[in-house]
Amino acid sequence: MRKKEKNYANFLLVGTVLIIIFFSFTAKYYYTHSGSNFSNPERIIVTNKTQYIFVPTENESSCNEVTLYVPAVDNQGNGVATKLIVEAHPGKGRVLVDVNQLLFWVDTQYSIQTAKKVAESITNMNLSKVDLIYAIETNASLIEGPSAGAALTIATIAALENKSINHSVMITGTINPDGSIGPVGGIVAKAKAAKDVGAKLFLVPEGQATQTTYKPIQKCEHIGGWTICQTEYKEEKVNVMTQSGITVREVSNIGEALKYFILK
Repeated sequence: MRKKEKNYANFLLVGTVLIIIFFSFTAKYYYTHSGSNFSNPERIIVTNKTQYIFVPTENESSCNEVTLYVPAVDNQGNGVATKLIVEAHPGKGRVLVDVNQLLFWVDTQYSIQTAKKVAESITNMNLSKVDLIYAIETNASLIEGPSAGAALTIATIAALENKSINHSVMITGTINPDGSIGPVGGIVAKAKAAKDVGAKLFLVPEGQATQTTYKPIQKCEHIGGWTICQTEYKEEKVNVMTQSGITVREVSNIGEALKYFILK
């Protein structure tokens, strides 16, 4: 009887130890992987009206991040370079926006949604299990959502395919659902901004390597005791490359632009 009692006691001891180990591991796993560990979140991200706390996990190594510089125009009409960051994470097919540096307006959100659809079509990837996170590090008044569309699309494709970007190239242009690149304003100022940050090539929408401006010319006549003046506008063609000092090439769609951006 004593031997049996001893064996039974040993059995209980081993079982108790195993139970403690199991619950300790479970608690640690839950604490690490659940959404309750918000003590030091990496960033706050929002989509539509929902706010998420993004907490890096051990799967972070499988995520891709791409940085691309985008030209913009400030309130004074000066060209500036803004930093765009796109991350592709295993997830639930969400499009998320990092608002730490910038409030994304409606036009920017629309460009991001279009960029995702075009990128999904070009890469032939199913994005239902991929979260895309977008961040633009600049003042909110500097970025025009539509004119960043082409850059958003290129950065998204690079992030999805884990490709490196040629940072000597910059681009401006809207993005259309069919992948075509549409016209934008402020081309000369943006080209100068691209050159100032070290870019060697500036891509613009088709037909915009040459800008048309209208110079006011005033003509006055003296009739009797009156002076009558009229203002006429003379059309002038401005070559963006000559004005900015950077090589400029036109592209009509994302496929053409990718040839300059993606490093093999």
